[in-house]
Amino acid sequence: MATFANLNRRTAALAVGLAATLGLAPQWAAAQQFPTKPVRIITPFPVGGGPDGVARLVADKLSKTWGQSVVVENRPGGNGFIAIDAFKRGAKDGHDLIVLDNVHLAAYPSLFKKLPYDTAKDFDPLLPLFRTYFFFTVGTNSPYKTVADVVADAKARPGKLNYGSWSVGNPVHLGSELFESMTGTQMEHVVFKETTQLYTSVSTGDINFALGSAATAGPLYRAGKLRLLALAAPQRSPEFPDVPTVAESGGPKDFAVTGWNAIAVPPGLPAAVTDKIKRDIEQALTGPDVTEKFKTFGYESFPTTRAQFDQFVKDEAKRFGDVIRQANVSLD
Repeated sequence: MATFANLNRRTAALAVGLAATLGLAPQWAAAQQFPTKPVRIITPFPVGGGPDGVARLVADKLSKTWGQSVVVENRPGGNGFIAIDAFKRGAKDGHDLIVLDNVHLAAYPSLFKKLPYDTAKDFDPLLPLFRTYFFFTVGTNSPYKTVADVVADAKARPGKLNYGSWSVGNPVHLGSELFESMTGTQMEHVVFKETTQLYTSVSTGDINFALGSAATAGPLYRAGKLRLLALAAPQRSPEFPDVPTVAESGGPKDFAVTGWNAIAVPPGLPAAVTDKIKRDIEQALTGPDVTEKFKTFGYESFPTTRAQFDQFVKDEAKRFGDVIRQANVSLD
């Protein structure tokens, strides 16, 4: 009995033969044969988290579509540089892909004077996998009922309020710096080693507030130990319809803090190959299983064209860069 993989290869071979007969471009024929060997998706994220779960779901679907093994290789640590180095030393023909987030692509170029990679030369960001927005979280016994309350207290006691994050330069930290800038306030940034420690400290009142996603702050929120003051997004979340936006809660208009993950390929691939990879990953990101996975982690789909995503990454880099320069933040 013919296997799915064999049928895929036979179909590709027939397509290549037809392309040659019709005199179509060699690039198109090569795209029909891709992939010709196992594919590796390198990720800087650890096993078990939301980004890892999405990557593995996509890998499983791609392996069925392509008739080739598609494996996720977790290379956490070192600010993502370990995974990036593995990708840079890997295959340049599209059989090695990498998952990156907005910190790697948009924030680090401004946070580091010298990086072990060049976003323009080492990656071709192909498409976003998902995005997530962040909530203003406070403890259940916090006196703050709205974002306006936080702003008023911060202005009344300059430098006395504090907020937390799990590192310098992540979206939570930079989003909080942006909040200070937009509200004309001064607060203290407290860095924690782990997200669990961070949100536990918020729940006990040791930290006044922290931005948190449904994935990071969700467990303590569901346990009744955190309150969600507002969502830093353009509109309310359908999963949390009772939580107002920051603007609705008396905060600055148009204040939004997002995290997003993307798939990147080596630069210089034939357009037909990148189009095929993008199209097949987009297809893998559909279906009720993906919807359920996204709901679990508070993610949402983020479809774009190549041109739109290129411009989006540039806009994000400028936005992060402006905040970093104004706050004088550096990781060197």
